[in-house]
Amino acid sequence: MPRRFWPLLNTLLFTIFVPGTVAILIPRWLLGGFTRPPGGVVTWIGVITFLIGAAIYFRCAWEFAVQGLGTPAPIAPTKFLVTTALHRYIRNPMYIGVALAILGEAVIFRSHHVAQYAGVMLLIAHSFVVLYEEPTLQRQFGESYEEYKRTVPRWLPRIGARPWDP
Repeated sequence: MPRRFWPLLNTLLFTIFVPGTVAILIPRWLLGGFTRPPGGVVTWIGVITFLIGAAIYFRCAWEFAVQGLGTPAPIAPTKFLVTTALHRYIRNPMYIGVALAILGEAVIFRSHHVAQYAGVMLLIAHSFVVLYEEPTLQRQFGESYEEYKRTVPRWLPRIGARPWDP
């Protein structure tokens, strides 16, 4: 298999085991299994929210594999700082995507427990970003990461701000 496919394969495996567990298995466990959703407009809002979250995650995972030549996994990080696509607007869109997918499930299944879990997941993600990811990226990419960090917000895009353009 050509070398350029390894980051894609590794990212796929990471996605199955980590975001798959966080966004599918744990909510399923919290719900006691997936049952047939009630239907109606609220369910469709949840489905759309879930799909937007999944699309955000997969777009970013693609960027990590193709532009960064690595994976979202700390054990196989990117070789290049990923500042393209959604990373031009916020530094951590993958976590936002996973949280939206979980919130979509909370809406689909009308579950306060799954919604609360989404909040807990974001708190854990924030702690991981601040305590591990940012210091690691600072060491790995130095001044280019420092400039990126000064320009692009961590969680919420600046409305009306120009996207990052290195």
